[in-house]
Amino acid sequence: MIENRPWLNALTHLVLIAGVAIVVLPVYLAFVASTHPDGAFVSGVMPLLPGTEFAANYGEMFRSGMANAGTPPLTLMLGNALVMAVVITVGKIAISITSAFAIIYFRFPGRVVFFWMIFITLMLPVEVRILPTFKVVADLGLLNSYAGLTLPLIASATATFLFRQFFMTLPDELTEAARVDGAGPLRFFRDILLPLSRTNIAALSVILFIYGWVQYLWPLLVTTDPRYYTIVMGIKRMVAVSDADPQWNLVMAAVMLAMLPPVVVVVVMQRLFVKGLVETEK
Repeated sequence: MIENRPWLNALTHLVLIAGVAIVVLPVYLAFVASTHPDGAFVSGVMPLLPGTEFAANYGEMFRSGMANAGTPPLTLMLGNALVMAVVITVGKIAISITSAFAIIYFRFPGRVVFFWMIFITLMLPVEVRILPTFKVVADLGLLNSYAGLTLPLIASATATFLFRQFFMTLPDELTEAARVDGAGPLRFFRDILLPLSRTNIAALSVILFIYGWVQYLWPLLVTTDPRYYTIVMGIKRMVAVSDADPQWNLVMAAVMLAMLPPVVVVVVMQRLFVKGLVETEK
């Protein structure tokens, strides 16, 4: 029997409303700032209603960016970030699912050792590996290139572990039935494992896309050419303007546009994302 307690329902809704307000308020203020003229937010009075410069601010960012900050137009930085996020997502999933497939379904000496060698990399923070990785990328001549931005980040021990755990839950009868039907390893992988892994791939795709989109430290190290700036490092350069106050209206316009692709991905993939995280029956 479920008790009806109006005060508890009211408290629950109050907590939810407060949580939503805490999350939404900074986003709303960023949007308001992006619609006001330059200097509106350095006067000491913060406007709480949208202004009249929406089209002008966003149009300027798309056309020319912020020249005094040395950043290219926003379309270029958004495109670079999109390339980086997509390549990292596809590369991580492709490498992880095939390595997990090899570890589970192929019997070769040392396969458990290889798995733990992959898994133990989770214990190494990015900061520990970043200087050796930069040295390798520099020696290969991959600085200021899309290959340098993406290739060092496409391996994922976490995704390999998750695919391995999922493959271990599949019954052995699937493998035996495929062998009886004359299916080879690649056909078994393509026709059986990939369809069964669809929700897992979708959930990981959302996480990995956002991971690639918000990269800051690595692009900052390997790119000095504005043609390869990503949106996150571009925003940082817009804020760190020397000998001048930041143009907060343009910075916030860039922030709002930078938020759109991850939000679109989460909204579009929401059903598969939640299903991939909570589904237990395979």
